[in-house]
Amino acid sequence: MLLLVTACGGGGSGSTAGAGSDGGKGGATPVTQDTVSSTAVVNISPKDGASDVATTGTLKVAVSGGTLASVIVKDDKGDEVPGTISADGLGWAPTGHLDTATEYRVDASAKDAAGRESDKHSTFTTVTPKDTFVGFFTPEDGSTVGVGMEVYLNFNRPIANKKAVEQGVTVTASPAVPVAAHWYGDQRLYIRPEQYWAAGTKVTLSLSLNGVEGAPGVYGKQHKQVHFTVGRRQVSVVDAAKHTMTVYRNNQVLRTIPISAGAPANTTYNGTMVISEKYIKTRMNGDTVGFGGEYDIKDVPHAMRLTESGTFVHGNYWAAKSVFGTTNTSHGCVGLHDVRGAGDAKTPAAWFYDNSLIGDVVQVVNSKDKTVQWYNGLNGWNLPWSEWVA
Repeated sequence: MLLLVTACGGGGSGSTAGAGSDGGKGGATPVTQDTVSSTAVVNISPKDGASDVATTGTLKVAVSGGTLASVIVKDDKGDEVPGTISADGLGWAPTGHLDTATEYRVDASAKDAAGRESDKHSTFTTVTPKDTFVGFFTPEDGSTVGVGMEVYLNFNRPIANKKAVEQGVTVTASPAVPVAAHWYGDQRLYIRPEQYWAAGTKVTLSLSLNGVEGAPGVYGKQHKQVHFTVGRRQVSVVDAAKHTMTVYRNNQVLRTIPISAGAPANTTYNGTMVISEKYIKTRMNGDTVGFGGEYDIKDVPHAMRLTESGTFVHGNYWAAKSVFGTTNTSHGCVGLHDVRGAGDAKTPAAWFYDNSLIGDVVQVVNSKDKTVQWYNGLNGWNLPWSEWVA
């Protein structure tokens, strides 16, 4: 405390410049108080300056003695990492994976019960992968497809951590419908609903694979959204015994077409198949599908693929018109009358080609063959739903 001492000599009117005088400027020295630090302590993992940090499960922000006020994490391009603060305010974590070989900066602040703020900052660098993977997808972005279209991903590297990759791949629909994923081997992933898509459904495939470790040391490098629309409902039923194909549009018969299916020695698969590719003209060579030199036709018209193993619905100009509707003569494909060069729009093959979408369903019945394997093309509809989701 400041003590004020009165000068000797009393009297009242004399000089009073005493020991406590401020030289005539008056006033006492103001009282000061030390700043009290916040009791909130922020902890960031990984530690500042860390390198080779894992892209998943490592980045965390926690606080003791208070609650988090904000956490901002940005990569070396200035893009912010999405994340959430827990309901109790004691922790923060990213909502997805970090990218590989990337430097990140963390800026976190917290407040104690008195509102006093505490800040902490950190930088770290994620692991550099020994290899990367991407998924090649079907259907194409912006396309309109048939009701049987499956979402299909073919990865360019074998996937060991399938669950982690599945979590980085989402398919949503409007109107909403549950979907499920199913693997064939370690590189092929199929996604579909239990029943065919409803006509008019809008579907989004989201790929958030950056930083996902698909196999030891192999990380995803893909962040993309793919949008497609389901068109009208079209299901065509091929009756191999009657030599006909009946086209149903929105559950109404649109047209019945005479066909020629697989000959007795090379029957056509039974089952539900989906058009996966369309070609105005294409070459078909028996050497590529195990038939040796039995045929090599360089200009097969109006060809639409049904299986990966080589089953097509296609135009046929080399057989007599009388064959269609009466005799099965092919090596397993479904043939429709056509002309060479695909130049006549009035032929049955041209009409069916023009009225078909990738993703349309072609169902074969009454053939003396087995049901097509579910993974042979986009034909997962042949696997019961209970097995699909198992």
